[in-house]
Amino acid sequence: MTSVCGLDFGTSNSTVGFHDGSQVRLLDLEDQKATLPSVIFFNADLDEISYGRAALGAYLDGYEGRLMRSMKSLLGTSLIEGHTEVQGRRLAYKQLLSQYIAELKQRAELAAQSRFECAVFGRPVFFIDDNPAADKKAEQTLREIAIDAGFKEIAFQYEPIAAALDYESRIEQEELVLVVDIGGGTADFSVIRLSPERRNKIERQSDILSNTGVHIGGTDFDKYLSLQQLMPLLGMGGRLSNGIEMPSANYFNLATWHTINLVYSQKVVREIQDISRDINDPNLRYRCACFLQLIEQRDGHWLALKAEEAKIRLSDAEMVQISLERLCSKDDRSQQHVLSMDRAQLDAAIAPLFAQLNKTIVDAISHAGIDGSQITTVFFTGGASGIRGLRQDIKTLLPNAKMVQGDVFGSIGAGLAWDAKRRFNEI
Repeated sequence: MTSVCGLDFGTSNSTVGFHDGSQVRLLDLEDQKATLPSVIFFNADLDEISYGRAALGAYLDGYEGRLMRSMKSLLGTSLIEGHTEVQGRRLAYKQLLSQYIAELKQRAELAAQSRFECAVFGRPVFFIDDNPAADKKAEQTLREIAIDAGFKEIAFQYEPIAAALDYESRIEQEELVLVVDIGGGTADFSVIRLSPERRNKIERQSDILSNTGVHIGGTDFDKYLSLQQLMPLLGMGGRLSNGIEMPSANYFNLATWHTINLVYSQKVVREIQDISRDINDPNLRYRCACFLQLIEQRDGHWLALKAEEAKIRLSDAEMVQISLERLCSKDDRSQQHVLSMDRAQLDAAIAPLFAQLNKTIVDAISHAGIDGSQITTVFFTGGASGIRGLRQDIKTLLPNAKMVQGDVFGSIGAGLAWDAKRRFNEI
C-alpha cells in the first residue's frame, strides 16, 4: 500500500504526518513519541549508528564517537558541499542528511504500515536571509537529498503555512491569523485568512497576506545564552598578560551546534596550550585547563545541551540551577560547578535576537497591508516559541488578539499531511 505524507525535517526535532483516511495523525517515530530528535551518533565503541533520543543517550553515556545535530542548518551554506570524518572515513554532509531522512521515512512507514513515495516537506520562509539564489539552492539540495532517501515526488510548503492549515482544521469561523513559528533554526511569520469554508481549497495564495522570516531560532537562543553564561567559565573574556582579550573564535564555534566538532582538533588544542603560556592570572589559566579537558573529552555537545536545558527551564521558572559536573580541569576533578541563572539573564543574553524578531513581526503585519488591530489570533508553534519575553512583546504589540498555543512540535507535520492529501489528490 502506498500513500503520501507530510515531513517536517526540523533543526532540533522532526515529525511525519499521515492522513489515515479519516483524520491526520502524527506517526510514532521513537519510544511511542511523534518526534525524532534530529540527531545521529556514530558509535565508535560499538561500531553502530543510532538516531534521536537513543543517539543523545549513547553520547551522554560516554561512548566514543561522533555526534551530529542541527544538520538542517547546513542547508544553504557552503558546508553542505563538504565532508566530515566519521569512524575513519569521509562522509559527505549531503549523504549524512539523506541517511537521517531515510531513517525518518523507514520509521514512519513502519508506524503507518504504508509505503511513502510522495511527500510534502516543510521549509522555512528563508533558508538564508537576503540571498534568493542561496535560498533556491538550499531547497533544491533538500529535494535531491529527499529523492536520494527514497522519495519519488517532492513538494514544499512554508512551515508557518503548514501550521496554519493544522489550526484551520479545528476552527469554526473565519479568523485573521498571525502564525508565529519559531523552530530550532528559523523564525517564520505569516498572516493568513482561515475559515472552515477555505480548508479544502487547494489554491490558497489569495488567503496568504504575507509571509516572512529570519534565520533565528532556538539554537541561536542557546548560543547567545552559552556565550554570556557558559563560555566565560572556559576563559572567554579573560585577558592575557599583555592585556589583549582571549581570542573568541573557538568559543563561538563551541557555542554553535553545527560547528562544535570544529573544536575537536589538535590545532585548537595547540592554540589553547600556546595561549595558556601567556596567562598570568591563575584563575584564567584554570579556565583554559577546563577548556582543554572539555576538548579532550569531547564534551562540547554536552555543554550545548546544558545551555538548551537552562533556556527551556527558564521559560517556566524565574531561576534555575544547572549542574556542570563535567566542567572542571583534569588536575582538579573534585571541583564541581553548579551555575545559577535567572530569567533576566536569559532575556538580556537574547535581547538582540528579540529586537530582530519583533521587527520581522512588524514587517509581516505591514506587508499584509493591514492594521495590527485586525489580527484576531496569534498562533504559536515551534519548539522555541515558548520564550516568555517574546510572548510578552507580541502581547504588547497585539493586545486585542487571542493567543493560541499549537502543538509546538507537531503542528507543522500535521499541516503538511493535510497539504499532502490535497496536493496529491487524495481527499
